[in-house]
Amino acid sequence: MLAVSPALSLPLHGVAATRLLEQQAAAQLPPHTLMQSAGLATARLALALGPHAQCLWIACGPGNNGGDGLEAAMHLHQWGKTVVVTWLGAHNETRVPADALASLVRARAAGVPFAQVPPAGFDFAIDALLGIGAAPRPAAATDQTDLLGQWLALLRSSPQPVLAIDIPSGLDADTGASLAPESIASRALPTRAGARFTLSLLTLKPGLFTASGRDLAGQVWWDDLGVTPASALAPDAWLMGRDRAASHSRAQATHASHKGSFGDVAILGGQSSPKAATHMSGAALLAGRAALHAGAGRVFVALLGSAGLTVDPQQPELMFRSPEALDLKAQVLVCGCGGGDAVAAELPRVLSSAQAAVLDADALNAIAADTQLQTLLRARQGRAYRTVLTPHPLEAARLLGSSAAAVQADRLLAARQLAEQFGCVVVLKGSGTVIAAPDQVSAINPTGNARLATAGTGDVLAGMVGARLAGGQTAFDAACSAVFQHGQLADDWPACHPGQTLTASALAENHQADL
Repeated sequence: MLAVSPALSLPLHGVAATRLLEQQAAAQLPPHTLMQSAGLATARLALALGPHAQCLWIACGPGNNGGDGLEAAMHLHQWGKTVVVTWLGAHNETRVPADALASLVRARAAGVPFAQVPPAGFDFAIDALLGIGAAPRPAAATDQTDLLGQWLALLRSSPQPVLAIDIPSGLDADTGASLAPESIASRALPTRAGARFTLSLLTLKPGLFTASGRDLAGQVWWDDLGVTPASALAPDAWLMGRDRAASHSRAQATHASHKGSFGDVAILGGQSSPKAATHMSGAALLAGRAALHAGAGRVFVALLGSAGLTVDPQQPELMFRSPEALDLKAQVLVCGCGGGDAVAAELPRVLSSAQAAVLDADALNAIAADTQLQTLLRARQGRAYRTVLTPHPLEAARLLGSSAAAVQADRLLAARQLAEQFGCVVVLKGSGTVIAAPDQVSAINPTGNARLATAGTGDVLAGMVGARLAGGQTAFDAACSAVFQHGQLADDWPACHPGQTLTASALAENHQADL
């Protein structure tokens, strides 16, 4: 059993691959072996997570996930713990799968207590209601669907610790979308909610780590139950770890290095329009500062409109140029941060000439609205230019001609579609940022938190990606390493900066050019 952490990259497999592995194992093992192994693993983890729990509520559905819960209940009961099982299969035991029925017989024979309602004083819960591939449906209400909804709502809102078996009930294992009834799915976890844990069985599922997955799953553990695939299973995605986030450290450089050894980054954006009373220079400055602190040898800033800035007093190392003076063939261009409407006129030259580019914010919006710019963007792949797009869900939706809700419903698919459509690396920002590239297995980033939900942190990320491109990394490696460390900085913030609020400027200036 492994506690999943950002230290190690791990393969992710969706429902189809997991079902295949399950079928292969079941064909080779004695009947009921997998369920018994799953229940034992769950019981052991529950005991480790809640060693002093006085009353454990085990909410079991009518399927095999419920069977895993029944096995866990039997072990915990035999080990002297007070357990209470609520089971949704009692209304029609003839429809219960054979493995789950066998576990029911074992639990009853062991004297496990069953009840119609959850115990009032439970201080630890196990969620065994729904497994992978199953979701509560808002169909015509029955006593059973009412109970399912009630128990799921109680599990979501409980201030007590909850351990989910395989997947939190109502979470799509492939996408991380919440499939619970709207009244439950739209309800954020309350701030008073207790700790959340998930024991993923056989494989790790992508949905645990993106969209709603990170909030609902909490700390994820993985147990392969000793099953080795009969043949190699290609991962549907990778959970990125520090070992796969390529290092970008000046400490590894030779003594004879000079500023040219670390490449040039140019920031094009930051439109100011006094007439419209809009001034976005700060976005470009944030990207520039981040690129500098991320290790770029030199950073140039070209502001659009009538900004009039010639120096950044807080970061005098930044060198200001006119957009026309930028050397797009020699510099990595970070384009769009605070670019406003003015960036659209610069994009034909940028897309045609910049050999390495990070396209963010207003650059993406301009491309989404112009088919000619889309054609120029697609042509970059044929020239072997390095290109990284860094959209948030709404920007991704505009590029896809879709909606933010559709993007969030399947973030992996949306990122892959963008990567294939435009022939470049895509960083789909959000909880569980997805990094996708044409003909490559996508990565999901495990780092980051809500501290990044503040203005300017996306500009900082764009600058960090630019610095890594300038250092010679491939577009995919540059995106992965920058995204990973961007999130890691937010995760480490309370320990490194106690009492200090994370802002984009502080994030840019505290960045270290290594992992």
